[in-house]
Formats: sequence, structure tokens, C-alpha cells
Amino acid sequence: MTHGLTEITVVGDDDTGLIAEVTSLLFERGINIEDLDQAVREGVFRMTMHVDTGDMVTTETKLREDLTELGDELGVDVQVRFPADRETQSIAVLVTKESHCLEALFEAWANGDLGADIEVVIGNHDDLEPLARKYDVPFHDIGDEKGTPDEEKLLELLAEYDADLIALARYMRILSPDVVFRYESRIINVHPSLLPAFPGASAYMQAIEEGVRIAGVTAHYVTTDLDQGPIITQRAFNVPDDATEEELQELGQPLEAEALIEAIKLHLNDDVTVHRGRTKLRDPEETDVQLGAPAALDEENPDRPIDGLGEFVAGDDSEPEAEADD
Repeated sequence: MTHGLTEITVVGDDDTGLIAEVTSLLFERGINIEDLDQAVREGVFRMTMHVDTGDMVTTETKLREDLTELGDELGVDVQVRFPADRETQSIAVLVTKESHCLEALFEAWANGDLGADIEVVIGNHDDLEPLARKYDVPFHDIGDEKGTPDEEKLLELLAEYDADLIALARYMRILSPDVVFRYESRIINVHPSLLPAFPGASAYMQAIEEGVRIAGVTAHYVTTDLDQGPIITQRAFNVPDDATEEELQELGQPLEAEALIEAIKLHLNDDVTVHRGRTKLRDPEETDVQLGAPAALDEENPDRPIDGLGEFVAGDDSEPEAEADD
């Protein structure tokens, strides 16, 4: 969420006139629109606005009521998030069966290192309910016997707990546009590859099959394009000869947890911004984080040769390059 601005999200069936109706309501109440972004995916319309409500001629309660009423008239869902006034932000964690990321999140929270509260854990299986119970955090199973999640129930829970951030701690289901559009730029996933390489399922096996020497993990913002959201943090490791998928998991899972937690901290502290699909640190000199490989790696890399810096380089009187025969 953009610092100091109110976020308004409109989600529903694509129809003409939606933008004009909402922006007109805001204009009438003295609200200035700082940023507006819209998209349509699979017939679902999404508009996200960041607006300045500092000088508006209404109250927060009345604005929320007016936008909700307009949304009902237009057949769309309108969410309003005013700049947070609570000291501690909240996280909703989505899980399936793998425990390592959730366990690391709980440990960071218990140690006071997370900088936010884990309010709820939501799973499409109930395997990790005992872990949530250990930390006295509510757990909700929204999956059927095959693990297919009930996204209507998911949206109800996310609204109930009013989380500032949704963390996908190895949640093995694709979120629909209905969910992603409502929480744009507030969902972080960790994927077991150096994206954009090996998106989708079985990423470690894909790395083995392609014979890579270096594999890794990526924490990124979730968009409606699978594993293509802006990358926040990455970690890498060497792939041993004849490694099995299980061996790569053992190497990668601790890094998955590390990258996810680092990305969550950056987001919650508003240390990272996204411009044209690429994340950047707002104040690189003030933030001691590891977005990619350790700085020590730069010291190991050779700094020569580089084009044009050798002792002998081609001059203006050099022979032209020969053209290849047809």
C-alpha cells in the first residue's frame, strides 16, 4: 500500500462506465486521485486507485458507506483501505502441507523478528493445523477431500481478519483473479526456482531435468500471471552431481523460508517499491538486506577482460569484418 494514501479496489464483472461512476463520486467529495490502474482477466474487472483523502469533505465511515452503496448499484465489490493507524501490521498465511516456511514464520514472529502479527493460517488441507495450534493461531481448512479450495470462504476469511499482507507459505494452489485483484500488491509467494526459470509445479525436478549447475528460490509478488510477479528476493545454491529431487528440497527449503521472510519484512517496512515490473529498494544505503546473492560473490568474480579495456584494441584503420558466405 502506498504510504499515506487510501487504497480503493473495485472488482467485478467488466462493464462500461464503472471508472466514471467511481471517480465522479470521489471528485464530488474533494478526493484527489494520485494513481489509477485497471485490468481485466478472465472476464473479471479490477481497478485499483491510490487517493489522497486528507482534505476530503466527508468522513472515512461515510466514504466507505457511499462506495459500498455505489458498488451494490453497479454489481461490483468495493474495498477501501485507509492509511493504517495500528502499530503492528497483520499477516494471513496460506498453506498446504509443507511446514518449513510456516514454521520459520512462526519462529520469527515468536522471536520478535517479523515485525507483524500472524492473525490466521488458512489451508487447503488440515495437515498444518497442529503447528498453528502450537502458536495459538486460528486455523481454517477451506479445502475439500481433494484439496480444492473454496475461494468464496477464503475471501470471507481474508475480509474477517483484515490482513495487511497475505503470505503464501508453499500454498500449492493457483489463486484466481477474484482473489488476486482484491489484494493486488499485498500477496507474496515463494517459489522453488530462480524465476523466470522453471515456473509452475515440480520446479526442483525441472532443474534436475534441465541439468542446471545453480538452482535457487524466489520470493515475489503474486499477479494473475503464474509465477511472473515482480521479484523481491532470491537465493541460490549449487546443484550436486546426480542430485535427487529430495536432495534439492533439503538444500532449497531453508532458503525458501529465508527469502520469504526477507521479502515480507521489506514489504511491511515499505522498503521496496515496484516500477515497471521490477522491485527497487527505496533507500538502498539505509537498508541492510540481501535481495540476491551475497556481496562476497562480487568479490570472487573477475573484473577483466572487458571490451575495449585490453592493451590492444581495434583502431579506426582496422579491416572491416568479413561477411559470411550465403
